[in-house]
Amino acid sequence: MANSATTDALPRSSPPGDGESLAELAARHGLTVSGARPGLGAYVKQLWQRRHFIVAFANAKTRASYSDARLGQVWQILTPLLNAAIYYLIFGLMLKTNRGVPNFIAFLVTGIFVFGFTQSAVLAGTRSISGQLNLIRALHFPRASLPISFTIVQLQQLLISMIVLCGIVLAKGEPLTLKWLLVVPVLMLQFVFNIGLSMIVARFGAVVTDINQLMPFILRTWLYTSGVFYSIDNFTKDAPAWVRHALDLNPIAVYIELVRDSLIESHSGVPTWTWGVAAAWALVIGVGGFIYFWRAEERYGRG
Repeated sequence: MANSATTDALPRSSPPGDGESLAELAARHGLTVSGARPGLGAYVKQLWQRRHFIVAFANAKTRASYSDARLGQVWQILTPLLNAAIYYLIFGLMLKTNRGVPNFIAFLVTGIFVFGFTQSAVLAGTRSISGQLNLIRALHFPRASLPISFTIVQLQQLLISMIVLCGIVLAKGEPLTLKWLLVVPVLMLQFVFNIGLSMIVARFGAVVTDINQLMPFILRTWLYTSGVFYSIDNFTKDAPAWVRHALDLNPIAVYIELVRDSLIESHSGVPTWTWGVAAAWALVIGVGGFIYFWRAEERYGRG
C-alpha cells in the first residue's frame, strides 16, 4: 500500500499525442537542445559577460608560452630580431632590396614585427578549437572566447615587441614625433582584423586538422607578397597596374605601410585612402569572421 501511495504522488509524464513529433513533445515540456547556437545578439552578450574569463585565459597562456624555455619570454623579442637579421642578410645585402629605401633596417624590422602579429594570431587560431577539446567538452561557454583569447595573447606579445621596435627606430636616427601616436589606431584595426581571421581559420581547423600543416606555406607566400623586406612601389614600377593594385590592397601590406608611415619620417608616405582600406579590412574580416564562426557554434567539440 505504501508503494502504491508513493507512486500515485509522483507526477506522471504525458505520453506523446497522436502524430506528435519528438520536437513538439520537447517544446510542450519546455525542453531545449543542449549546446544549441544562441542568436547573434545573445551570443555577443554572452561573450561580454565572460570578458574576464577571456582576459584571464589569455594571461595564463602568455605566462605559459615560454615556461619551458630558459630565456622565457625573451624569445618573443629574440625571434623576430633573428628573423630580421636573416632577412637583412639575404634580401638587403645579397638581393639588394634595400635600394631606394631610406633607413632600410627600421623599414625591415617594422615589417617583420607587424606581419608577425598577424602570422602568430593565425597560427594560434588554427589550433584554438582543435587544441582545446577537453575544455570545450567540459564547460559551456561561447566558443569564440578561445580565438579571441589567443589573439589577445599575440597582442600582449606585440606590445612588448613594439617597445623594442621603437628603440630600434630611434637608434637608427628617426625622430620621436606626435605621428607615432597613429600606431595605436593602426594596431587596433589590425587586432580586429586578426580576430576575424583567427575565427575563420579556427572553424576550418576544428574540422580539417591538416590545416595546421598547410598554414605555414600559406603564411610564407603571404609574407613574400606583403612588402616586408622590399618596397612595393619600387618593385612594381614596371609591373601591370593590376599587380600593383593587388599588392597595395593586401591587408597586411596596408597595416605595415601605415605603421612605417607613423614611425619612420624618411618613409615615402602613404595615400590618405590607405586608412579607409585598413578600416574596411578590419570591418569585413572582423565582423564577417565572427559571424562565420558563430554559425557553427553548436558543432565545436562534437567531432
